Amino acid sequence: MNQNLQRFGYLALLALLLAAPLVAYPVLVMKVLCYALFACAFNLLLGYTGLLSFGHAAFFGTAAYVAGFVLRDWGWPTELGLLAGTLAAAALGWVFGSLAIRRQGIYFAMVTLALAQMMYFFFIQAPFTGGEDGLQGVPRGTLLGVVDLNDDLKLYYVVLAICVAAFWLIHRTIHSPFGQILKAIRENEPRAISLGYDVAKYKLLAFVLSAALAGLAGATKTLILNFAALTDAHWHASGEVVLMTLVGGMGTVLGPVVGATVIVVLENELADKVGSLVTVIMGAIFVVCVLLFRRGIVGEFMALRRRWSGSTDQ
Repeated sequence: MNQNLQRFGYLALLALLLAAPLVAYPVLVMKVLCYALFACAFNLLLGYTGLLSFGHAAFFGTAAYVAGFVLRDWGWPTELGLLAGTLAAAALGWVFGSLAIRRQGIYFAMVTLALAQMMYFFFIQAPFTGGEDGLQGVPRGTLLGVVDLNDDLKLYYVVLAICVAAFWLIHRTIHSPFGQILKAIRENEPRAISLGYDVAKYKLLAFVLSAALAGLAGATKTLILNFAALTDAHWHASGEVVLMTLVGGMGTVLGPVVGATVIVVLENELADKVGSLVTVIMGAIFVVCVLLFRRGIVGEFMALRRRWSGSTDQ
């Protein structure tokens, strides 16, 4: 029954997304999809492996810059540009992960933050990034030489296909034996070690996969907005993805999607009305979420449904 309800929910969400550009601005919805993918990638690491990274903006920003550079300056096809950004983020994730997993807890978080800040300052100085002006004028090109991506509607459905495929990969991962091992590491790492699992290897694999998916989100965002900026690699972007995951529901499949939707739409709606106070409002939302909705929106809904089902059965 639960699986059927879950499948129905996914199909309903997909139908809603297919119809979304008919009633909403396609570029805004595509931005929401990119950040939803970014949050889902982060949730794979935090919610299912128990590793809190404060440096995920490094992968998001690296892929954004690499994809933008090869598309604009080298004239690569669009699909190869997205792949180059994703692979660059995965390679950086392997380097960062190899260093960071040597530590645990707050030390792991601080190592990831320090490494991400190194990348941020590299992007400020690197000649190909455009510095504070960003990497502008990135062409969308065509998909497989056939689909013209300069049409927002056509690009929307390409972005939707990318995000649905990535979401399916995450869903399969967390429900696979590999995903069960990640959950075991999150719940009780010493016991996982005593059972004979190479915990360091599994942590590194999860870190690289999370970095690659975050990179895919960053590369796709560059394609949508036609530029990559320093804000993509700033520590503030790492903080935002933590906020999205916690507001939506850490350790839930759809939580990061809901959290990203709430945060991006709020920021877009409030930016012109309250200006710099947007950050204050986001901080207030975070405090309220931590105090009143510790499981996040989706987590609290699932807990409520379980309690209601339990009372009904009785």
